[in-house]
Amino acid sequence: MNLSIRGQQIVVTDALRDYVDKKLSRLQKYFDAPPSSDGSVTLNVARGVHTVEVTIPLPGVLLRAEDRSDDMYASIDAVVDKLERQIRKYKTKITRRIRQEGLKGLLVEEPADGSLLVQTEKEEDDSELQVVRTKRFTLKPMDVEEAILQMDMLGHNFFVFSNIDSSEVNVVYKRNDGRYGLIAQD
Repeated sequence: MNLSIRGQQIVVTDALRDYVDKKLSRLQKYFDAPPSSDGSVTLNVARGVHTVEVTIPLPGVLLRAEDRSDDMYASIDAVVDKLERQIRKYKTKITRRIRQEGLKGLLVEEPADGSLLVQTEKEEDDSELQVVRTKRFTLKPMDVEEAILQMDMLGHNFFVFSNIDSSEVNVVYKRNDGRYGLIAQD
């Protein structure tokens, strides 16, 4: 797997690059063949918070994880753990589909070192996606600025609204840097 490692507001030293390569190479054991896609790793330091973002595009799935902590090495470890959980969850889903439909999976059945843990029934139930609450509301036509004001008044991180300019459903959201984002249809 080819990794593009870049730093924002941090110099990526050889030791840091080697540590990222070593930790992410643990993911190789989950694949039949090394992924040919190029992954990206972004290391960032802002206000003493060390952030690591990893994105690995694979056929049929996008692996992405992010972690923040006071230590860059701890953030890297946590991101790798998150990616391993995602892969195991995806592998369980694919294995079920293989058993049901007879399809060939992207992931190996068991890593060479046997580190893939057997999930208990409770863990398998947790991996199922569940909707625990449904909320219905009427979309009021408004512009983006009014939607941001509504979101801030409600104290939410996002707000769904009908854009008065395009008559489409849009979402405004608060970004981690304190600014706002807009999700619109293409």
